[in-house]
Amino acid sequence: MHIFKRLCCLFKRCYKILFKCICGIVILMFIALGIGKTAQYWDKDPDRGAIAVDSGYFDESYPVPVYLKQGWSPAESLWFYNTTQGSDLIPYDFFLALEIPNSEVQFSSPVIYDKYRYLPQKPTFINPDGLAVGFTKDTYKGKDYIGYTCAACHTGQLNYKGKAIRIDGGPSMADMVGYLTLLERAMNAAINNPKKQARFVDAVIAQNNDYDSKDEILQDLQKWTDIIQNYNMVNHSELQYGYARLDAFGRIYNRVLQHVINKKQSASLLRLATKADGSRMLTAKQVDLVLKGVDDTVIGNQQFGTVISRLLSTEKGYPGLNTDNMYRLREALFNEPNAPVSYPFLWDIAHSDYVQWNGIARNASVGPLGRNAGEVTGVFATLDWKTGKPGFDLGARISGQKNKNLKIEFDSSIDLVNLQRLESHLSSLKSPLWPEDILGKIDRTKADKGHLIFMERCQSCHMNIDRNNWNRIVIAKMMAIDEVKTDPRMAQNSVDHQGMTGNFKYTYQGTGVGELIISDRAPVAAILTATTSGAVATPDPDKWFVRRWLDWIYVVASSLFDNDIKSSIKQGSYAADTTSAPFQSLLAYKGRSLNGIWATAPYLHNGSVPSLYDLLLPVKRDGDPEDGEYRPTEFRVGSREFDPKNVGFRTEGYEGFLFQTNLEGNLNSGHEYAAGLTAMANGKTWPALNAEQRWQLVEYMKTL
Repeated sequence: MHIFKRLCCLFKRCYKILFKCICGIVILMFIALGIGKTAQYWDKDPDRGAIAVDSGYFDESYPVPVYLKQGWSPAESLWFYNTTQGSDLIPYDFFLALEIPNSEVQFSSPVIYDKYRYLPQKPTFINPDGLAVGFTKDTYKGKDYIGYTCAACHTGQLNYKGKAIRIDGGPSMADMVGYLTLLERAMNAAINNPKKQARFVDAVIAQNNDYDSKDEILQDLQKWTDIIQNYNMVNHSELQYGYARLDAFGRIYNRVLQHVINKKQSASLLRLATKADGSRMLTAKQVDLVLKGVDDTVIGNQQFGTVISRLLSTEKGYPGLNTDNMYRLREALFNEPNAPVSYPFLWDIAHSDYVQWNGIARNASVGPLGRNAGEVTGVFATLDWKTGKPGFDLGARISGQKNKNLKIEFDSSIDLVNLQRLESHLSSLKSPLWPEDILGKIDRTKADKGHLIFMERCQSCHMNIDRNNWNRIVIAKMMAIDEVKTDPRMAQNSVDHQGMTGNFKYTYQGTGVGELIISDRAPVAAILTATTSGAVATPDPDKWFVRRWLDWIYVVASSLFDNDIKSSIKQGSYAADTTSAPFQSLLAYKGRSLNGIWATAPYLHNGSVPSLYDLLLPVKRDGDPEDGEYRPTEFRVGSREFDPKNVGFRTEGYEGFLFQTNLEGNLNSGHEYAAGLTAMANGKTWPALNAEQRWQLVEYMKTL
């Protein structure tokens, strides 16, 4: 009895200690979360870090930009610009030490940012190295990396007569493909040019951060150069993007496929690969040699790079494939990301029922968390996916791997806490109002007449909303691609692109019309849903065990209870999903509110129309009179100089990217409602607007 009492006392004592520890941890967690929240208000630079640019690219110099009233303070803008979401492009020390090819100009210098149309910034409290808008330091497992934030693609600027206006949440003018191509060349130059290499090594060591020795630096430099080179090769497209757009979904899809395919499927693919003449590309022995030592279930970034290097090598019996054959292999494993679209604007995104150009992402429940996890996957999150043995794993279970002998565990650098904070932060962002003091007065008489035209012809797809109404809901009005008749490639790719399924073979994946059993190959849309579900269900591996689970519970609970958007059906005119075509509802494009549309040129989902006025014109067809008004068949993109009359950017007189609308992916056809050539959802076709009516409608859209 005495022993029993002592055990009871000991238990009570341990229980009290454990209870106090748990309470302490919870308190510390909320303190950490509170610090994270208040950090949104620490950086109070009145210019929001913006700087003037002299001798800018395309001869566009500009003063310190002004900001419009969009609901954010200077501190809130800066927090959005510099808050990590878990993107790890290359080591941070390398980024600061790197020079561009054939020059000693730093890769991180404002002139390079400006050339690729990123927005240079000065050093501020939370951005001490003066990184451009949308670049930040991410720390993962004790190492620092340079990474992208949401703001890199979703912060705009327009210049007019010596003034500059920064647009928070607006579409970027960035040329990400050109920037990453230059990055690959710069890293190769640091490897192959002895003088550059010496300066690079000295600069990295001088930072006294993650590297101490030359050998360690050069080893990692080669590894990361291979990673960037492989990424650029996998995502090469015959259709050039130019400025202001990106095939983000195509690149997200490819990055997921790279990490999903397993060794068995890779071997099968390599053994069946053929050259242009129909002969086998590799022998069975070469396939085994190329895949020697590769993990059976997960082929990560480094192993994938090793496989690519072996395929290219002529040593030790490797096949030494040429460029043509490597691209033939690429086509067998990946999908060409050949459907670039404009960067969407972000105001009202947290108030929208469905997002993305084809409405692929439902915005209810934890949908925003999954959407943002997919986005970070595409912009270089470290995917430390690994093979796990049988046993409970929430990420594996939710992603459909419950009954698999081995399972993929979804450790990654994706920062779920910050993703939830960023989504919440965007709920207070408002669309910009036309600044009459800079861009000129709106003709209110014309605008009033344009309002009547808009209500009669545009309102059914593009609802008017009150930007100040906190409870607003932006309802996407979907229109099937064979009805709206704009370039169909983006929507088609989202449905047609397929890939090897790896460990997801024979798993059940949910669709809107039932469970789909995944085979060797499956729609990438289904694979992406599975992997983002796994990522969202996986606590941050970079934190202590208790902290990671408490953070995860906080994130999921916040996403569920703070999200006012409820599950609802898509509205509009489109083909619904069926059991035989479970993704066909994606073969449509979204009409949404046009508030702030004046600040989002170029237009249509693929950026194929330079101005709002041009959007109201028809496409020239065979037999049309030569002296008529038509949408431009080609124009320059890259300038930020604004045209307030037509409402778009400068399209000629400089050496920007030449946008040619006769190429698939670049088509400027469709959405010819104002020209009387596209029927409404009810089958009615309106008469074409005359020139006076077009100008009235443009004037009204300035007021939105």
